[in-house]
Amino acid sequence: MLLFISDLHLNTARPDITALFLRFLKERAAGSEGLYILGDLFEAWIGDDLVPPEYGPVISALRELNTVGTPVFVQHGNRDFLLGQDFAAQSGCRLLPDAQVVDVAGGRTLLLHGDTLCTDDHEYQAMRAQLRHPAFIATFLAKPPTERVAFARSLRDKSQAETSRKSEYIMDVNAEAVADAAREHNVMRIIHGHTHRPGVHAHHVDGHGVERIVLGDWGEKGSVVVCDAAGCRLEVFA
Repeated sequence: MLLFISDLHLNTARPDITALFLRFLKERAAGSEGLYILGDLFEAWIGDDLVPPEYGPVISALRELNTVGTPVFVQHGNRDFLLGQDFAAQSGCRLLPDAQVVDVAGGRTLLLHGDTLCTDDHEYQAMRAQLRHPAFIATFLAKPPTERVAFARSLRDKSQAETSRKSEYIMDVNAEAVADAAREHNVMRIIHGHTHRPGVHAHHVDGHGVERIVLGDWGEKGSVVVCDAAGCRLEVFA
C-alpha cells in the first residue's frame, strides 16, 4: 500500500494541522510501503538554514518513519520549493524531481505537484519561472533572514490577492496540459495536488484512458490517496 498527500501548508499558526499530520504518520503511514508528499508540506520554506523550531517535531517524525522502514518521498510545491539537501538529511526523506513516474497499482503513474498543469494562469507561470531560476534562488538564499521572511510574507499576500480576483478555470489545470503530460511520460494515471479541488477525473489521450486523481488540501480533515492491488482511491483522514 502506497500513500500520497499534498498541500498540508504546515505553519505555526495552525498547530491543529501539524497535530493531525503527526497522528497520520503514526496511524496511517507507519507500516505502509511508502509515503509520497507531493508538494506544499509547509506553507513557506525560506531555506534549510532557517527552520522554525516548531517544525522540529515534524522533521523528527519523518525521520522516525524513514528509520522504521517506511520511505518518505517529497516533491517541491510552490510554497516550499526551497527544501534542500539539508532538510533531506535531517528528515531522512528523499527529494523527487518536479515530475516523477512510479509503478502504482499495476500502472505507470505520473506524480506532480500540479502547478505546471495550470497553464492558463500566465501570471503564475511567469512568476514560477522567475522564482525557480537558479540565479534567483542563489541570490535569495544569500539574503539575511529578515529580508527572506519579508519577501515570503509579501509573496503570500500577493498570492492571496490574485487568487481572489482570478477566475476559477484559470487557476485549474488545462486539459491539453494534462494530455501533454500523460503523452510525454506515457502514463495511465496522474496524481497531483495544488488546486485544492479533490476529485477523480477521466481523460482520453490518443485513444487511451488516463485517470487523474487530485488531492485536497488539509484543513479540519486530511486528504490522502491510497493505492494498493485494488487500485487507487481518494480518502479523507480526521
